[in-house]
Amino acid sequence: MPNRQSQPHATPPSSAGSLDALIAPDSVAVIGASQDPSRIGGRPIRYMREAGFTGAIYPVNPKRAHVQGLPSYADIGMVPGQVDLAIIAVPAPKVADVLDACVKKNVKAAVIYSAGFAEIDKEGQRRQDAIREVALDSGIRVLGPNCLGVYNSDRGLFATFSTTLESRFPHPGPISLVSQSGAYASHLSLLATQRGMGIRYWLTTGNEADITVSECIEWMADREEVSVIMAYAEGINAPDALVRALEKARARRKPVVFMKVGTSAAGAQAARAHTASTAGLDSVCDAILRQYGAFRARTTEEMLDIAYVASFGTLPRSRRVALLTISGGVGVQMADAASQAELDVAPMREEAQTQLKRDLPFASPRNPVDITAQAFNNINLISENLNTILADDRYDSVVAFFTYVACADGMVEPIRESLRAAKLKHPDCLFALSIVGPRQVIESYEAAGCPVFEDPTRAVRAVAAMATIREWLDEPASLASDARSPGRALQSGQLGARDATSILAAAGIPLTAPASLTAREGEPAVEGIDVIVGVVRDVTFGPIVTIRLGGPVAEVLGDISMRRVPFDEPEAHRMIRELKSFPLLAGREERSVSDSGTGRCPDFDLPALAAALARLSEFAAGTPNLERLQLDPLRVFPNHGGVIALNAVIVGT
Repeated sequence: MPNRQSQPHATPPSSAGSLDALIAPDSVAVIGASQDPSRIGGRPIRYMREAGFTGAIYPVNPKRAHVQGLPSYADIGMVPGQVDLAIIAVPAPKVADVLDACVKKNVKAAVIYSAGFAEIDKEGQRRQDAIREVALDSGIRVLGPNCLGVYNSDRGLFATFSTTLESRFPHPGPISLVSQSGAYASHLSLLATQRGMGIRYWLTTGNEADITVSECIEWMADREEVSVIMAYAEGINAPDALVRALEKARARRKPVVFMKVGTSAAGAQAARAHTASTAGLDSVCDAILRQYGAFRARTTEEMLDIAYVASFGTLPRSRRVALLTISGGVGVQMADAASQAELDVAPMREEAQTQLKRDLPFASPRNPVDITAQAFNNINLISENLNTILADDRYDSVVAFFTYVACADGMVEPIRESLRAAKLKHPDCLFALSIVGPRQVIESYEAAGCPVFEDPTRAVRAVAAMATIREWLDEPASLASDARSPGRALQSGQLGARDATSILAAAGIPLTAPASLTAREGEPAVEGIDVIVGVVRDVTFGPIVTIRLGGPVAEVLGDISMRRVPFDEPEAHRMIRELKSFPLLAGREERSVSDSGTGRCPDFDLPALAAALARLSEFAAGTPNLERLQLDPLRVFPNHGGVIALNAVIVGT
């Protein structure tokens, strides 16, 4: 049976406030409640009672007078008083009728555990469409179907049947998580809890008949108690809402760590089968997340590492990092990892190196700073080295490798207090440690403001991620209008040269034939560098502007930058700077200009290029039936010479 995809969402602007009843209800009804606390309909009752949920819990089961010691009701209509949240754990064919009954009861939100909807077949898609219609018509908010529920650890609301809660309940912290996949969200929650990370809000959206990952991110971005957001998605069902949510999170300076899967053909097919999600081009999704300041994690380990460090609330102001180690070999590993992550392992200043050598003549003071095992004999070396390293505010991050030394008898307190003092004196500096030891000792270092890793290279990569997130959060939001008022509709098919010239001229991009640029005999050739600029229509995010350097090498290397439309000129400049070939455009590298020597690349007119990209983005945003556009090439001239398109292809639907 073929799988069916969900219909695109048209989430109303700023609807995220209506999630309050779902995430912070005062009363919960469990429809399909079970006396057996190990069954799907029994676990949420058991969990909420054990976790101390202070609201009312109403089991609904027509076959029992009591469920797990609580009065049971034959149907939702018989429940006394207001019901904020209903958990629906009944077979898929009965869900629509149960949801209708919830609407009549004036229930504000519902969690649908049941599977058997759009992820299965056409009949399942019909059932899911019916749920969506009820939600749209009545205003009841629906999480799911085919989801694992929601929890709010601060209030003891565990409206989920996840078995991972048998291990322990998560404690409230600054991190919140939303995921399309329930099982993976449970896995992340358990790993985070075992690591001591506090997860406050946890939502699984499943098939997203109503509530989407995007809307949950926006809700979290509005919460003062949330400082880090983790998100997992197989497909983006509400792209406009995602952009709005990410913009809000960036405006609130809240890191979003996003894992988007379905990057391969096999993965995309699996996503359609799992939650009926359709994935667009992965490279486009990657560019969108970067454009709006979300850090894309590629593995579970990376996702947890970044969220963990971000929860400490320190984002380094630069990529300059100091590496402190008791092992020269590990210092080399850390330096390699830092270079690979594009951190700046700048050497210590000469006066600082002199001071370090004075303290420990046989140490390596350059960076990494190796204090060797001499710390056992002189524990003050750690504080003295830290003070010297940080004296001139040259470094905005410190990664220190101490292994079990920092947990050994007589070493814990002086090392921890040295770090605490350094953190108090330099609150904007990020300190990350590599320590192996008992959990309670690790927690004491965390309480001093230092994230702790077993692997020093993971600590380095996490610091690099924090520096990247800081750079993205510092970037101002694009000021381009997103009104997208429709412009002139294009004719269907490929436009002729005259129409293309007219359209580009109206967009402010000159177009000329290559022959008009050909130098006459005896005249110098016209200097310029060619880029290829295009507009493609992604199935998820709509029109996307792309740019890459002309020539086969750039194409083979995949050196391309993308942006969702519309965007302004500052964003266009950031887009250009992302290219690996940017130094050629900026005139920052030397290259061969003759057989006998080298010369500096000319400074090409990047402001003109950025202006052309921004105008093209506005044109694409306002032209609803633009299917494809390509300027191949767009020539960029040096010395404020502007740009000119030598060839253009424009195709309308």
